[in-house]
Amino acid sequence: MIQRISQKFYSWAKGWLIFILLILDVFFSGFLLPLIQGMMQDGQGGITPLDIMFFATPDKLFAMLENMGEYTRFFYRNVELTVDIVYPIVYLFFFGLLISWLFQRGYPSTSPMRKYNVVPLGAWFFDLIENILIVILITIFPSQPMALGWLLFLISSIKWLFAGASILLILTGLVMAIRNGFKKQD
Repeated sequence: MIQRISQKFYSWAKGWLIFILLILDVFFSGFLLPLIQGMMQDGQGGITPLDIMFFATPDKLFAMLENMGEYTRFFYRNVELTVDIVYPIVYLFFFGLLISWLFQRGYPSTSPMRKYNVVPLGAWFFDLIENILIVILITIFPSQPMALGWLLFLISSIKWLFAGASILLILTGLVMAIRNGFKKQD
């Protein structure tokens, strides 16, 4: 199945589509998500969405939920169930197709590196699990089950590792594509 997805990414890796996905990614990460974070802070500051806190322990996660207040938790829960379902799909396809496009120009079709174009699937998958856990924690608040807090810590950490690996693959693909003059290697 992963191999079929990898091949699909390669077949969909068109410059125009990647450009559209880039615009969508910039819209979400550069405008919409900062706007939402600003709305969550409501002029108070110090409020950070749980899904962008790096390696936050359960104590930090629960303290942030407490700092949010009831309205902000409700708002954040709705964001997790809407915007934060769509954005991971956007970055999944943007990263996956960009890596594929660069790898087509950086590595021959027989290279074992070519199979790593699916790494963004890991970030997407763990991001969705993270969103589910955040919604559960918000819904059951003020209950603070440590097991769920640690599970969220683990899932978020894995998501960030996959996201970081995706960025490294983009950079590696870019270096190799530049080295080959951006000529398709198939």
